[in-house]
Amino acid sequence: NLPLVGFFARMLSIPNYILIPIIASVSFVGVYAIHSNIFDLLLCMGLGVCGYILRKFDFPLAPLILGFVLGELMESNLRRALSISQGELDVLWSSNISIGLWIMSGLLLILPIARKYLFIKKQQA
Repeated sequence: NLPLVGFFARMLSIPNYILIPIIASVSFVGVYAIHSNIFDLLLCMGLGVCGYILRKFDFPLAPLILGFVLGELMESNLRRALSISQGELDVLWSSNISIGLWIMSGLLLILPIARKYLFIKKQQA
């Protein structure tokens, strides 16, 4: 892409009201070309609307990307662990390592809420 750097730099000067429909059109053609299915186009538009809503509400994008990337891997490993243990859920919290990971996961969920609460309480005092 090094020879096209000048071209990409000039694309930044194109106004958004021209660039966005062009990108959407190319995306729709690409989505339709894969399976030739209208459902894929509707799914593309629905996900685009969801992305727009998430962007408007300042939702962080990094956790979503991590979920999409790691979700399939986590699901296959959970399926493998449950098949090895013949469907027993005890395998998820029976070892010391898994208990430690569950505790750290719980702390990662609780600490931002507690930090925000303490920050608000500190400002009120």
